[in-house]
Amino acid sequence: IYDRESSTSQSKVVKEVKEQEVYMGEVPLMTDKGSFIINGTERVIVSQLHRSPGVFFEHDKGKTHSSGKLLFSARIIPYRGSWLDFEFDPKDILYFRVDRRRKMPVTILLKAIGLNPESILANFFVNDNFRLMDSGAQMEFVSERLRGEVARFDITDKSGAVVVAKDKRVTARHTRELEQSGTTHISVPEDFLIGRVVARNIVDADTGEIIAKANDELTEALLKKLRSAGVQDLQVIYTNELDQGAYISQTLRIDETVDEFAARVAIYRMMRPGEPPTEDAVQALFQRLFYNPDTYDLSRVGRMKFNAKIGRDESTGPMVLSNEDILAVVKILVDLRNGNGEVDDIDHLGNRRVRCVGELAENQYRTGLARIEKAVKERLGQAEQEPLMPHDLINSKPISAA
Repeated sequence: IYDRESSTSQSKVVKEVKEQEVYMGEVPLMTDKGSFIINGTERVIVSQLHRSPGVFFEHDKGKTHSSGKLLFSARIIPYRGSWLDFEFDPKDILYFRVDRRRKMPVTILLKAIGLNPESILANFFVNDNFRLMDSGAQMEFVSERLRGEVARFDITDKSGAVVVAKDKRVTARHTRELEQSGTTHISVPEDFLIGRVVARNIVDADTGEIIAKANDELTEALLKKLRSAGVQDLQVIYTNELDQGAYISQTLRIDETVDEFAARVAIYRMMRPGEPPTEDAVQALFQRLFYNPDTYDLSRVGRMKFNAKIGRDESTGPMVLSNEDILAVVKILVDLRNGNGEVDDIDHLGNRRVRCVGELAENQYRTGLARIEKAVKERLGQAEQEPLMPHDLINSKPISAA
């Protein structure tokens, strides 16, 4: 018991300590035969195989959509706490859901963990660099990105000689010729830029006004505006149809939240529909979902499996999720959709584990203790004059019932 009058905000002064032995219930002991005597009857626990905590990647085997398209998904399963699912829809938009509730664009979750559109695009895409000219532009030459593409215009080396004619496929021989001629930039026509996606905010150096935001599509009007503002260097995200899909960029386009707090409010509304989203309530709920050890526990097995799956060397770590964990899972899922990596087999015994007796007993005891904690807090909250002893506060029935 603390002294309210004499205690300051920095240090609490203990007024008195009350100690008392309290009956907390009974824990059954195992007999020689491996059974338990519970309420006078002999009972045997049959071990079951459960899905191991960790992260799992899978697809629907083409059963969801009529076209037979594979829809990839990932699921982070903790030992205790909220499940976090990520899934692609048939239009290649990436969504997430918490505890199988309503799905939301994954960029809302990425914004809620502190990323902005610029950093989201930087995490998932590499950039093509352009230098704007009076008409058309110069594109930085990267051989790996050109190889295998069909030329939409005549590709010339730095002397002006045509290396790849229009509508011809660029081969390794062509890129080698361009490299040997010392070509660093390729002249591209204006319409090659139209429809490309800006990788970062472009700011007018004189006025400080944002001319184009990250993830904006380039149009003729926007290019004209950029030239008139004196912008020369332009970065756009690199995508192709084969192994660099624009999935995160498309998802960002349907996401209406503007910043971190707005994203957390959207998650709060999904988890607590109808409740007013005050700032404290919003932040508390988000912390409690994945970052609070009292409500979220990956377990040592879960953390080890999680780290192994996302390619980390260490097998230990915090039992709660971190922002880096969430980002790593989304990256692997996008890689799977791009055709890299393999999905998990959930029936494989490496992805399952046995819950042993001590663990089951611990889980039951934990639920009983949680109920007692709630009851004790309620009892202490009721202002009473008579002195309370531990015996008055703690009732062992919830533990016995559990």
